[in-house]
Amino acid sequence: MKTRLAIVDDNTFLARAINEKLSGYEDLDIKYTVHNGSEFLAKLEKNHNLDIVLMDIEMPVLDGIETVNIVKQKYPHIKVLMLTVFDNDENIFNAIRAGADGYLLKEIEGEKLHKAIQETVEGGAAMSPSIAVKTLKLLRFPEKQESFKIEEDITELSTREQEVLEQLAEGLSYTVIANNLFLSPSTVRKHIENIYKKLQVHNKLEAVQKARRQSLI
Repeated sequence: MKTRLAIVDDNTFLARAINEKLSGYEDLDIKYTVHNGSEFLAKLEKNHNLDIVLMDIEMPVLDGIETVNIVKQKYPHIKVLMLTVFDNDENIFNAIRAGADGYLLKEIEGEKLHKAIQETVEGGAAMSPSIAVKTLKLLRFPEKQESFKIEEDITELSTREQEVLEQLAEGLSYTVIANNLFLSPSTVRKHIENIYKKLQVHNKLEAVQKARRQSLI
């Protein structure tokens, strides 16, 4: 039986490269490629018969770490391999905490990627060597994890801003959020601008992560 696979990556060139690396393996069935976590979750709503997904981290609309979190809650049978150009400690820690089953760098050769997919589907935890070293350090020195939890002043958001941010964290578009909250898209955009200012962040990923650290959502 073929391993059913999906690729989630906003970089079209890199997604195509991953597809090409795996296209010659007859035991893999690449179902589709999508460009962000929100698109992937929409696909899963229609059909979640997947074995494994190769997931990028830095993506618009809904990033890889937030997507892993949701996937593992709703579809725990799906294995998630983070496939990224980033190997910084915070990404590794957050991905593993979110439930990722493995963490690989995109520079990996096709044969090694294929083997990693097989290992992960069978219950293993595939990691690039440099990632494995950093993961061991995180386990040996848990105080490093605390460095990701910088003390912050608690931000106060209005009830409406919290509602907007909660829906933004689910990967919903401005238009959908506007419809759900009976607001205009421009009003939603204004609320998001205010949220960014209050949280002192520059994008949705930072806003969601900081809001969750402060238990605002």
